[in-house]
Amino acid sequence: MIEINNVTKRFILRKTLAQTIFHPLSKKKTVLALDSVNLQVKKGEIFALLGPNGAGKTTLIKILCSLILPDKGNIRIAGYDLKTQEGLAKSKIGLVTGEERSLYWRLSGRQNLEFFGVLYDLTKNQIKERIDNINKVLEIDDLDKPFENYSTGMKHRIALARCLISNPEIIFMDEPTKSLDPVNANKLRIFIKETLVKKLGKTVFFSTHQIDEASELADRIAIISGGKIKEYGKIEDINARQGLNKDTPLKELYLKIAG
Repeated sequence: MIEINNVTKRFILRKTLAQTIFHPLSKKKTVLALDSVNLQVKKGEIFALLGPNGAGKTTLIKILCSLILPDKGNIRIAGYDLKTQEGLAKSKIGLVTGEERSLYWRLSGRQNLEFFGVLYDLTKNQIKERIDNINKVLEIDDLDKPFENYSTGMKHRIALARCLISNPEIIFMDEPTKSLDPVNANKLRIFIKETLVKKLGKTVFFSTHQIDEASELADRIAIISGGKIKEYGKIEDINARQGLNKDTPLKELYLKIAG
């Protein structure tokens, strides 16, 4: 469902005010965010991108969602080339972030979903039907109150509903439990595994720096550090390649590779 080939991304560092004043002719410095990343994600699996803060996780997800462009490399989403068939590729994906900022706080939950349904060119009947069906799954408390009045956990459900309104085949999640308390984080993990993947047949690609979360949720993982993929695959297979017992906990494996 996702094919990533030799994706590289550099960012130009902004000069400080002092550098601009005293060294106006100095060369701009760059930072290598992603270094020749290669990954493949299968249909219907949960794939975790595990790494520390600053490893390149968010950058890769933004590139996969066509929010920023790579400097080089090729990506295919559900068989479509992200460069030459961007519209078709983007029609297959949805994005949920840990700090959802794309919803309008003064609109109700329902009005938000109706607005995004229109953006996806859905008819009024399609929008109503999808909102009703999604709400049966997510069980959102009172869709008709302002978004700003929802709890953090319920805001997250509406963010998921916004993602699902277009019925994407692939769902990208950037640190999905980052802003959630332990109870709601656990509920979300169960929802991802039991509902999104097992019941609805979605493919889920999520980033995290939480080792336990990756171990609990993912069918396969990729360990990223300094913009490089250090290892990827099933945990037991990575353990074997690293000369570890197949039952070695992910924490021990992770510390050996990225520590």
